[in-house]
Amino acid sequence: MNLKGIQALVVGMKKSGVASAALLASQGARVRATDLKPLDELPGVRALNIPFTQQTPEVFQSADLIVLSPDVPADLAPLEEARRRGVPVIGDVELAAPFLKGRTIGITGSNGKTTTTSLMGHILRESGVPVQVGGNIGLPVTAMIDSSREDGWNVLELSSFQLETINEFRAHIALALNVTQNHLDRHHTFENYAAAKGRLFETQRAGDFAVLNADDAVCVAYAARSSATPQWFSSRRKVEPGATLCGDKLVLDGKLLMPAAEIPIRGRHNVENVLAASIAAARAGVSHAGIAAAVRTFRAVEHRLEFVRSLGGVEFYNDSKATSVDATLKAVDAFPGGLWVILGGKDKGLEYTALREPLAAKAHAALLIGAAAPKIAGQLQGAVPLIPAGTIEAAIAFAYAHAVPGDTVLLAPACASFDQFQSYEHRGQFFKQIVNQLQAKD
Repeated sequence: MNLKGIQALVVGMKKSGVASAALLASQGARVRATDLKPLDELPGVRALNIPFTQQTPEVFQSADLIVLSPDVPADLAPLEEARRRGVPVIGDVELAAPFLKGRTIGITGSNGKTTTTSLMGHILRESGVPVQVGGNIGLPVTAMIDSSREDGWNVLELSSFQLETINEFRAHIALALNVTQNHLDRHHTFENYAAAKGRLFETQRAGDFAVLNADDAVCVAYAARSSATPQWFSSRRKVEPGATLCGDKLVLDGKLLMPAAEIPIRGRHNVENVLAASIAAARAGVSHAGIAAAVRTFRAVEHRLEFVRSLGGVEFYNDSKATSVDATLKAVDAFPGGLWVILGGKDKGLEYTALREPLAAKAHAALLIGAAAPKIAGQLQGAVPLIPAGTIEAAIAFAYAHAVPGDTVLLAPACASFDQFQSYEHRGQFFKQIVNQLQAKD
């Protein structure tokens, strides 16, 4: 991609936008930046020394290329108008693609992306394979160019927001963990959401690998949209080629990988994440023994079913990254019962009724917080006791006051965080702070 001299506009100036603008400038583009926020609220933009204008419809005019940050909706009216004028509208992943050295593993799915991406990087690193991890976690893809190497792997977590704007980006190994309802406030329909994730497989080539969940109908359908060779994983039945859970053992390519009991992160969904990662690692050249050894030393990702502390026999878990109903279902499934579940935040257009039966079976109560609390209460009424806590502090205080030894207080909100917090990380850190300040009961 020859960017020298083109008029490039970067839309959205969080860390992804800043990295994209820096890459464009390094390639000789004439870069402008815009954001809904004023410049004073965007740390890092001034240091770029490029023109900045707060976002208006007019700012999109006179651009030869528009680069979107992941949090910018791709269907904004000025973007549709730019496309009609023939202006390419791409995201940071597509922008980085021509410059990224080495081979790429792309990981998408509604749930488990962060854990699987981190696990994938851990397996390769522990096996002596050159690797860097980024994308939707850690470093933006556009900030990974200089550190990429021809003999290395780029392991990327990729969201639907990033994938809906790719055209040439290619993952040599692509993983779809699952596809369930999420981000309908952004994509409007489930079909649009699933199609955005499917772009990861449509841009693959012959000789690549598509690692797909054989128990998820949407993932299965991706195989027909890809030139890559399908590789299957299942926690329910035997599949090949690929990996499966046979009784209490993980089997990869027909050979024992490891007992499920040796996986150090809890939950059946994490068994599936290990199955998927093991296939990708094997296709990247890692042995069964190397994969199993690395899995045994992996630790839970922060904010993903993260154990915080035990106090008076009551355990506290932080799953702030459970920002969808399906993620919360997986979190609840990881425990035998005795739960006090904190739900709520910014609604993403999802239905919460799927939580009724699991909560009725396993929870003492659901403690409701944030803007979505009334909607959640309406859909869970009668299934489980509902506590209108309002805030995380109040929810923790109520749960701990009423919990008995053996119970678990679980933050698994099924919602975005932006009504009360800056991000799911901020929400999780706040939860941990409050929990760690608790005093033992008299």
